[in-house]
Amino acid sequence: MNENEFAELAAGHALRALSDADERRYADALAAHPEWAAIAEHDAETAALLSDAAAPVAPPASIRDSLLAQIAVTPQDDAVEPEPQHAPKPRRWSRGLFALAASVVLIVGLGIGAAILIPQLTQPASVVALEEIEAAPDAQQATVELDAGAQATAHWSTSVGSAVLVTEGLEELDEDQTYQLWLVRGEDALPAGLFEADAGSATALLDGSMHEGDVIAVTVEQAGGSPTGLPTTDPIIAIPTA
Repeated sequence: MNENEFAELAAGHALRALSDADERRYADALAAHPEWAAIAEHDAETAALLSDAAAPVAPPASIRDSLLAQIAVTPQDDAVEPEPQHAPKPRRWSRGLFALAASVVLIVGLGIGAAILIPQLTQPASVVALEEIEAAPDAQQATVELDAGAQATAHWSTSVGSAVLVTEGLEELDEDQTYQLWLVRGEDALPAGLFEADAGSATALLDGSMHEGDVIAVTVEQAGGSPTGLPTTDPIIAIPTA
């Protein structure tokens, strides 16, 4: 499971819209990837804010009917082979179908105004942070070329206090390894989260507050991250922000 798939499960969990099977997938993924906890917390907080602040209103029937009609015709990417009638298998939802269903839950349960915030619920925290950085007046970025044509771009904003690393063509690691982010500040290397490369691509939000002059670095560590809290290998990416 990658970060985007987990983000969808986290949104469904926040909306209490997951099946029992998907709840188990959500719990297992969260246990395996504690660095994704921020995504789950963000979705839970957003759902709570929507519930508290949005005044329930009856949306026009045309909106609900349109969404339900789209659900009815959306192709099922994860279609399964038919089973005997005495043992029907629960239908799995494709990613597009999940998003449509989440839209119906929000619009029907919280009112039409809540639908405006649906993208915020379904987007990973790293994507939301990247949009905030790019909108900041002091947004900056720097790109480095890696081996075999891979590329890494750091985006940061001192006023926002966040940094996001976007990679393309990065090597996928074995299960016993992971990429670890660091904010190198003077002589100190501060752990800033773990990430995986899905088909070579990743958009990773660095944990902690980024300071002007930090170096954004990445090392390859054992699964779960460095056991010492310090880099155990030489960085494969190092991007100064000064």
